[in-house]
Amino acid sequence: MQTILGAGGAIGKELAKALTKYTKEIRLVSRNPQKVNESDEVFQADLLNGAQVLDAVNGSSVVYLTAGLPYTAQVWKRDWPIIMANVINACTKHNARLVFFDNIYMYDPSHIGNMTERTPIKPSSEKGKIRALVNQMIFDEVDKGKLSALVARCADYYGPGDINTSMLSQTVIQPLKNGKKANWLGGVNYKHSMTYTLDAGKATALLGNTPDAFNQVWHLPTAPDPLTGKQWIDAIANGLNVKPNFQVASKLIVRGLGLFMPIMKEMVEMYYQYDRDYVFDSTKFENRFSIKATPYDEGIRAILAK
Repeated sequence: MQTILGAGGAIGKELAKALTKYTKEIRLVSRNPQKVNESDEVFQADLLNGAQVLDAVNGSSVVYLTAGLPYTAQVWKRDWPIIMANVINACTKHNARLVFFDNIYMYDPSHIGNMTERTPIKPSSEKGKIRALVNQMIFDEVDKGKLSALVARCADYYGPGDINTSMLSQTVIQPLKNGKKANWLGGVNYKHSMTYTLDAGKATALLGNTPDAFNQVWHLPTAPDPLTGKQWIDAIANGLNVKPNFQVASKLIVRGLGLFMPIMKEMVEMYYQYDRDYVFDSTKFENRFSIKATPYDEGIRAILAK
């Protein structure tokens, strides 16, 4: 049995599809789980409830934690340590290997122009500090020999079906589709890597089924030579056959919008990801598995076809 905790999001769904290559026994766990594959087992559980997490993990050989929480530092600070403690406890008690699907928030902002698995951990944001904390919780148990785990890390992601969770969809694709201007934070001339969700799902499944991949961090396959903000906007507008109209939101504007839009209030501390190059390197994964990421032009065509 391989189990996905927090299975309802874009990554959880792609992971569930990809796992069918390795097992016929897939358990999807969330508060309101729904099947992705016909043979999936669904299991209702609240990851904040330790007893329910223990039951959800029971019988699993590999557990994937892909849960997403409301995008507020307050909720992350309150809930993520509890969730991680519950999942680690369940995995150790049931002798299950843990795969944690993670982001890059804990990295030192001065190094995000060339992010590798060796990039220094020095978060500047509250959300980044929380991600650093839960990563440390995992590797503390790994170092003690109590847990076998890996971290599968991706850049900002995009892909079919991610309308509600992708920043690219919210700020560029949907506005252009609706005849409005695209919005881009920071500057449109900075490079910005994006991980394609289908690549992320397949690669996470592969890592979870590769025993010698555990007890380390992996960057998931992400296309090299990332587009700049302007290139992202132009490519998407061209695919939609609309004009590439856009507006740039300065940090001051984002702060002002935060008075009326909660998501923008939360983006103020993450603004550093858009006022400089944001380049994500997945050479380690590509060299180990001889797998290349989906090129950006191909990924854009796929998401616009949906």
